[in-house]
Amino acid sequence: MNPTLRIFLITFCFTSAAFANSKPVGGDWVASWATSQQIPEPHNALSPDDLRDATLRQIVHLSVGGKTLRVHISNAFGTTPLSLTSVHIARPRSPGQSKIDIATDKMLRFSGKPDVTIPAGAEFISDPIEYPMPALSDLAISLHMNTPPEQQTGHPGSRTTSYFQHGDLVSAADMPEAKKVEHWYWIGSVDVNAAKDSASIVVLGDSITDGRGSTTDENNRWTDILAIQLQANHKTSHVSVLNHGIGGNHLLTDGLGPNALARVDRDIIAQTGVRYLIVLEGVNDLGRLSREGEVPKAEHDMLVHEMIAAYEQIILRAHAHGIKVYGATILPDVGSDYYHPRPANEADRVAVNNWIRQPGHFDGVIDFDKLTADPAHPDRLLPAYDSGDHLHPSPVGYEVMGKAVAITLFQK
Repeated sequence: MNPTLRIFLITFCFTSAAFANSKPVGGDWVASWATSQQIPEPHNALSPDDLRDATLRQIVHLSVGGKTLRVHISNAFGTTPLSLTSVHIARPRSPGQSKIDIATDKMLRFSGKPDVTIPAGAEFISDPIEYPMPALSDLAISLHMNTPPEQQTGHPGSRTTSYFQHGDLVSAADMPEAKKVEHWYWIGSVDVNAAKDSASIVVLGDSITDGRGSTTDENNRWTDILAIQLQANHKTSHVSVLNHGIGGNHLLTDGLGPNALARVDRDIIAQTGVRYLIVLEGVNDLGRLSREGEVPKAEHDMLVHEMIAAYEQIILRAHAHGIKVYGATILPDVGSDYYHPRPANEADRVAVNNWIRQPGHFDGVIDFDKLTADPAHPDRLLPAYDSGDHLHPSPVGYEVMGKAVAITLFQK
């Protein structure tokens, strides 16, 4: 055989095999769970001493199910490489505990190896592994590292307990001496090989989407309730829900985490199988304008204009990738102990919500404002839906929100 032809055929076979291994078998890859990455604030970061020769076990709650999965590990905000000696997955025994079913423990590989080094600012996706997971089930992801990177990447608002302990315990049935924290670190998303034509919904939001006021380890954010509604209907059981809320997030400026416009590429477009986007952002922009004291009307007018421009940019960017965008109206917040909204702030909220509702802007509207407002005082949350701070809904409020989203928006 001609030497050149022989080299070509060998190269083609290896390339074809690698490509085949990257494709789902019998279905489509879709993200079943995801979270937004940010730099943890100092009080939410783990001590470097706690992460030397340490195992970090974290629990995530999937939406759609599948027979094969892969895990995204993120070093998005790291300034040095993230080196993991091993990553394992297992089924947790119960919520709020570090125990796993050791019969379900499996090692993940990265390009065939059990260890992985992820460059600063990068993300790695594990090799696919056959691992059947039902819809709405929990998955434990255990990472072991010898030395932590200089800057951590994580998500403080997990509303889920994570566990960390010295030693390589990725396969341990329990971590009885583990320290506990309600944050996630370095895990970005979990993809499953689901049914053909599966799709994901990205929900871009702030603490109301992140679940402030929900119950730790009970997965009762409004996005969790929406996922349950979708799974209950055969016409939408192929659709996942990806919670990309960040507490304190703004449309226009960096707060706790990057501003919403800066998150479009990583948190929307890059998500596996994304076909829909729900945008629930803006209450923090409205509140911060005059939190320290009233400002001239011109500044209120400018804020409304800039918020609308930001929505338009998000819609434009998403539409360019074939993603339908649904606008959610901003919930009432008068009485908030944090922002102390004044009449001018409420006028801004009304103006923004009126723009969201107007046809021709979003592909559809989810009117959380009207749903959660007190009919007698429409600038305030209905007391039954209020967590007590007059800004964030309670678990009852989140349940009402999740059930109110029309699942027909996501039918094939």
